[in-house]
Amino acid sequence: MAILEVDGLTKRYAKFTLDSVSFSLEKGYIMGFIGRNGAGKTTTLKSMLRLVHPDAGMVRVGGEDFQQNEWACKQKIGVVWGGVDYYPKKRLKTIADVTRRFFPQWDEETYQNCLRRFELDPDKRIDELSAGMRVKFSLALALSHRAELLILDEPTSGLDPVSRDDLLGLFQELIEDGEHSILFSTHIISDLEKCSDFITYIKDGKILASMDKEGFRDNFRLVKGPEERLTPEWGAVGIGTRKHRFGFETMIRKADIAIAAGLNPEPADLETIMIHIEREDDHEKPLI
Repeated sequence: MAILEVDGLTKRYAKFTLDSVSFSLEKGYIMGFIGRNGAGKTTTLKSMLRLVHPDAGMVRVGGEDFQQNEWACKQKIGVVWGGVDYYPKKRLKTIADVTRRFFPQWDEETYQNCLRRFELDPDKRIDELSAGMRVKFSLALALSHRAELLILDEPTSGLDPVSRDDLLGLFQELIEDGEHSILFSTHIISDLEKCSDFITYIKDGKILASMDKEGFRDNFRLVKGPEERLTPEWGAVGIGTRKHRFGFETMIRKADIAIAAGLNPEPADLETIMIHIEREDDHEKPLI
C-alpha cells in the first residue's frame, strides 16, 4: 500500500516552476529525494505539506486526500527539517509537553523508550544538544505520535561521518517493521547509497526519474577514453562529457553502450550520475 502519493504537484513563482511533480512511496521503504540546490526539493516538500499553497496537484497520505483531510493526514506524518532549532533555551520535556497536546495518538511509552534509546536527557535545553542529537529528538517526537511517514529534509547535513552513519542505521531500523516509510531529501548522495531503496530525482522543478535505486544506477555507465575516440556521434549520447589532459570522461545510458565498444564502460555510483546529469546543458537530450 502506498503511504504517500504525489500527483501533478505544481507551484509557480516568478523565476521558478515546480512542474507537475508526481511520485509515490510504499510502506516499509526509504526513498531518497535528490537534486542540486535550487532544483525544487524543499519547494516540493513544503507544497506537499501545504506550507506553501500549490497551484495544482494532489497529495494523498495513507489513501486520504491531504487538502480535504489535512488534520488526519498530519497525524500520520513526522517532519524533520534538519533537527530542532526553535526555542533553543527550552528544555526537551517542555517542548514534548507542548507537542503532545496536538496529537491525540501520542504514546508516552514510545516517547520514553525513544529518550532512552537515543540517550536524550529531558532536562537538557535544545541549545545543549549536538546537531545529531537534535535530529534524534525530532525523530523521538515524530515516532511518539505514531507517525507512519517520516519526511526528512537534509537531516544529516553538518554532521560528522560517525554521527551520520549512526543516523542512517537508525533510519533503516525504523522501517524494518514494514509500517514506517521515510522520504529523505538530501544532497549528501553517499548517505543514500547506504540506506535508500528508491530514488526520486528532480532537476529544474521536473522529476527526471522515480524508481528503485539499483534500477536507477543500472541505467548508466561511466566511460573514459583517449581524445581520439571522442567522435561527433558522442554528442548525442554522452552526458556531462568532460575533456582533460589524458582524454575524456562521460556518462552514457546503458541502452547506448554499443558506442563505447573497447572502452570498458563501468557502473556509476549515485554521486557520479548526479554530477554528470547536472553538468549536462543539452536540455533536449534524453537523460534517463
